[in-house]
Amino acid sequence: MTERAALAGLVERLAGVRVLCLGDLMLDRFVYGTVDRISPEAPIPVLRIGREAAMLGGAGNVVRNVVALGGRASFASVVGDDAAGREVTGLIATIDAVEPYLVVARGRETTIKTRYIAGGQQLLRADRENLAPLAPSVTADLRRVAVSEIGEAAATVLSDYGKGVLTDEVIAEVIGACRDAGRPVVVDPKGADFTRYAGASAITPNVRELAEASRTTIAGDAEVAAAAARIMAECGIAAVLVTRGAEGMTLVEDGVAPPLHLPAEAREVFDVSGAGDTVAATLATALGAGLALADAARLANAAAGIVVGKVGTAVASAGELFGALHAQELLLGERKVAGMLEGIGRVEEWRGRGLGVGFTNGVFDLLHPGHISLLSQAKAACDRLVVGLNSDASVSRIKGPGRPVQTEAARAAVLSSLSAVDLVVIFAEDTPVRLIEALRPDVLVKGADYAVSEVVGADIVEGYGGKVLLADLLAGHSTTATIERLSK
Repeated sequence: MTERAALAGLVERLAGVRVLCLGDLMLDRFVYGTVDRISPEAPIPVLRIGREAAMLGGAGNVVRNVVALGGRASFASVVGDDAAGREVTGLIATIDAVEPYLVVARGRETTIKTRYIAGGQQLLRADRENLAPLAPSVTADLRRVAVSEIGEAAATVLSDYGKGVLTDEVIAEVIGACRDAGRPVVVDPKGADFTRYAGASAITPNVRELAEASRTTIAGDAEVAAAAARIMAECGIAAVLVTRGAEGMTLVEDGVAPPLHLPAEAREVFDVSGAGDTVAATLATALGAGLALADAARLANAAAGIVVGKVGTAVASAGELFGALHAQELLLGERKVAGMLEGIGRVEEWRGRGLGVGFTNGVFDLLHPGHISLLSQAKAACDRLVVGLNSDASVSRIKGPGRPVQTEAARAAVLSSLSAVDLVVIFAEDTPVRLIEALRPDVLVKGADYAVSEVVGADIVEGYGGKVLLADLLAGHSTTATIERLSK
């Protein structure tokens, strides 16, 4: 078994691991559009806005990554009593595997980072934030909640964005409690004083942060390792995992030599937003699962390679991580079978690159030439085609006993092997309405045996300006007829 195949076998151990996430929560907004001209008022591009999206940022993105890996999260943070605070609270409420403990700071502004994007590239980032110290009562509530959760969590992440949540007192108390409980604590650090994180199991600075904190110049592997060793000695930190962009990562661990240098995993970099969150989340979840630090670092490196190939504050799912490790020939991040949440993220990523998304759905029990024709026509109408696949339970309700002939896993595997299909999303309802509402495809495709008015979701798609395409059918092909012939 290869090293990567062995690592892939460790991914399933991340499932169900409970991680306490503590840090600065923020709202990440993304404004997507096109640039066709330069402003006559100043030498700046004019962005014609097409759509907007919002998601959890900062420590909230750490939480998203923990859940995407199959873990569960306890989340302690602070929000303002404003519209953005209510919005991030609502976003957290949609994630089943998160138990939030959010302290509301009266009169405080929730941090918002707004990124303006065209052609898959950021044009501008605008930040709105309040860096004033938190009220002592707010900090006290946060410390109490965090310490009470440490015993229930297998690992803890401190996500420090320097917005005021992680004071020196909070950091010291949480790290001390983790050490007393025998739980690993991972810190995504901020600032030039890493003595604040004394006692941490591992910190995950980037090269610039490491150079500032160690007061050294870094130019290569040896300098990275030396600076990390200096931080460990001066700050009482057990390990340093340095993220180095195109140079990959370097792990320096107390009592372990030589340093572990990991090459970068990404084949194509679109956006590094939130990659540090992915590294901290993966490292902590893996340590919480009992993995060795070196293996946890390798998983974090592979996960980072996935998210930088996406646009926006992205996550790496357990399935994507397994696929990236188990099959090097697969394009990182392009595993074809997904659940709804992962599917939404993949569609957002494609749209961020300016790609048109099509959607069709069905049972696809025994794939025949009629199916192939429909899928080919659907793919011709878009850049990326999503197929909604009825689950086994919904097929039984619709088609009756004895159906499906093939399990949903088998049907998904066959569909995902087709070049025309870019993503398969399995849905449990009898109709794909909820999936269509979530994905908002640009083109909805169904066979010409339907009228547009009969196509499920047509009114939704046409309502926001999308199109409905009726594909020509090949006569004489039917799954039901095939099954009847086989039974004679």
